[in-house]
This record gives sequence, C-alpha cells and structure tokens, in this order.
Amino acid sequence: MARYEHLPIYREAFALCVFFENLVRGMARYDKYTLGADLRNLSREVLRLIMGANSEEDRIATLREIRSKVEELKVVLRLARETKAIGRVTSYEFAAGKVVAMQALLPGSTGMEGRWGPERGQEVGG
Repeated sequence: MARYEHLPIYREAFALCVFFENLVRGMARYDKYTLGADLRNLSREVLRLIMGANSEEDRIATLREIRSKVEELKVVLRLARETKAIGRVTSYEFAAGKVVAMQALLPGSTGMEGRWGPERGQEVGG
C-alpha cells in the first residue's frame, strides 16, 4: 500500500476532519445531528478516498468521486453557514479555505482538459 501521509491533499483533508470534529462538538443539538453529522461524515469519506486513490493503479474513477464529495462538502458547509449552524465567520473561513485548497490540489484542477490525474506510478496530490 502506498504511503499517503506526506501528500498535501491528505494533510488538508486530515486537518479539516479534526476541525469538524471540534466544531460540531459545540453546535446546537439539532445542527449537530444534521448538518454537523454531514460535515463530519463527508470529510472522513474524502479522507478515506484519498487514502484509497493513492494506492490504486487506475485512479480516475476515485479522483472523480473525490471531486464530487469535495463539492458536496462545500455545499453542506455553505448551508451550515447560511443557517447559522456555524456561528463564527472565522470558523467558516478556515473550513472553506481547506476545501478550496483540497480542490486546488486535486489533479486536473488547473484547467487542463482531459487530464484527471497523474500518470501511472505518480502519487495523488503530491
């Protein structure tokens, strides 16, 4: 299995998981079990997919799934901010910055058409 701890996208995703665990702990009960649970679950799913993609030879499908999950995470994060589930603007800005950083680190995010990921043998997000 390929190592992934050194990958910038893994570090961003891991930091976001830790942040959401702490953020959700302080949410109101309703928000904690709805939007908070979605934030926690989606961030962990992205982390799991990154770990898996790094050890796959053909990772195009997984990279597409990561991109989709990160986009879904961005929507839920914005919804949590708009409904005041995330009360502090700085908390939202930190989380949104991590999501944007992950999007930028995904292969294919530089506008190169048809290039979803690194060639075989290269690592994801590194």
